[in-house]
Amino acid sequence: MRKRPGKKKLDKSMWQSFKVFLKSIRGYRFPIIVAIILTIGSAILGLFIPKILGDMTTIAVTTYPEMDWSALGGKAILAIVLFISSAILNYAQAYILAVVSAKYTRELREKILEKIFRLPIAYFDKHQYGDTLSRMANDVDVLTTSMSQEIADISLSLTTLIGVMIIMLTISVPLSLISFVVVPVSVIVVGKIMKYAQKYFREQQSTLGVLNSEIEEDYAGEIVIKSNSYEGPALAEFSKINEKLTMVSRRAQIYSSLSFPVTHIFTNLGYVAVCALGGVFVVQNIINIGDIQAFIQYVSRFNRPITEIASTTSTLQALLAASERVFEFLNEPEEEPDAEPARIVENIKGEVEFHHVDFGYLPGTPVIKDFSVKVEPGMKVAIVGPTGAGKTTLINLLMRFYETDSGYITIDGVPTREMKRADVRKLFGMVLQDTWLFSGTVEENLRYGNLHASLDDIRKAAKASNVDHIIEALPKNYHSEISEDSDNISAGEKQLITIARAMVANPPMMILDEATSNVDTRTEQLIQDSFEKLTHGRTSFVIAHRLSTIRNSDLILVMKDGAIAEQGNHEQLLKKNGFYAELYNSQFSEN
Repeated sequence: MRKRPGKKKLDKSMWQSFKVFLKSIRGYRFPIIVAIILTIGSAILGLFIPKILGDMTTIAVTTYPEMDWSALGGKAILAIVLFISSAILNYAQAYILAVVSAKYTRELREKILEKIFRLPIAYFDKHQYGDTLSRMANDVDVLTTSMSQEIADISLSLTTLIGVMIIMLTISVPLSLISFVVVPVSVIVVGKIMKYAQKYFREQQSTLGVLNSEIEEDYAGEIVIKSNSYEGPALAEFSKINEKLTMVSRRAQIYSSLSFPVTHIFTNLGYVAVCALGGVFVVQNIINIGDIQAFIQYVSRFNRPITEIASTTSTLQALLAASERVFEFLNEPEEEPDAEPARIVENIKGEVEFHHVDFGYLPGTPVIKDFSVKVEPGMKVAIVGPTGAGKTTLINLLMRFYETDSGYITIDGVPTREMKRADVRKLFGMVLQDTWLFSGTVEENLRYGNLHASLDDIRKAAKASNVDHIIEALPKNYHSEISEDSDNISAGEKQLITIARAMVANPPMMILDEATSNVDTRTEQLIQDSFEKLTHGRTSFVIAHRLSTIRNSDLILVMKDGAIAEQGNHEQLLKKNGFYAELYNSQFSEN
């Protein structure tokens, strides 16, 4: 009993997305209208050709054996002109729709990318990357390809159908009625079939997104999969999703493909009846042989658009499913607008204060509870604690990746919620545990945070971060290409480059998130030396699991269960012999 409302809700959602799609192509109304007019013109010109050919047959029969070559030649030339003119108009509309489709594809993908930049971080925490990429690639392709195909096919089929009906009625009303009676019957049957196909087309696009996510994860985690001998389970999981995609795709195609043979059966039954009765009419001189020849061709043309309209329903189902996924993404809630007018912090000193901050990723599940601390300008603050204590969450709130549930954060006395997010984030440089370098040269990666930096600035930053000798050893030094996964340099070298990148950006404050957890002791020492240069004179926040790396911090915040369990410098906390001392001594004993 519950399936019916769900189905209605699904249908309603898909049609709402389709309406949004129609609104989205308003900017292309003029070329689309021109293409439709050209399609109609091409169809109309083609409609007269069977009648002309029938007239040629009648002339040949009635003037035999003394052929009226002049009349036949005139009809032949007219038919050729109509053929060529129809083909030219058809090509013109195809060209226009191809251009519209290409531009619309570009526009949609730009909108999706712009949307990605406006979405809150919470969206990406809850959705798979592969599914989002599938919407940008596969669903947009299906949508735009189906759009150009549907506009041409439906315009041509409807014009042909109406034109043929008119001409058929002028030739013979009784024969026309026989042909017309099969239309409503076939439409009703095909309509029933396509109701079943619709849900499978939607599920097909959704499953394709899941499959892309699985492929993306397996590709990115190839080393982990091999090192754990997980190839078997990974293949099994992929095969499971792939099998589901195969199943729903097969069902979608089976149901949608039924529309063609079902329509074909009904139209051919009418075709047989027309041929039989038409032969009787010719014998009885009710209709001449040329007209019956033309009428039989029109019956074929009458059946063809009906069949094509039926077959386009499968394309329409794919278009509906793709449009729902694309516009569902484009309608996702965005980050709340920045405050207007936004406040600006000038001559930044670097004073940061948390005022009774509460936050939870899920309602009723707090991660940070009544958190308050004041960080003086230039202080190096270390944040330590067990996994899940809320360390990274504090950084997320500081950068306004998430908003506090209650309480607020100030920078130099200005609440961050009263500033633009971009302005807040420009105040901080970030060096993360998971290093990220994009495909491009070393120089382009280093200039990422400051596009106006000179090559001299880049070289100074590289030297200060102890990575200059590594870069100089590359085949083209600063012009050397880094692959997308930057697998042509080591993890430690990546980290040193990200530190140099932060130095080039030269922000007033720094955030270092467990940036030495994945490197060897020698590289760790180089990174620590670079950190000291990077954070000198800047307010900095360091999240670290290796407590030996933060002994010289001005303030250490010991987090436990979303609150500050202890705070002080290294020596003070050891003297307390509390939770920090327990953490530190446990690491020391492990070493």
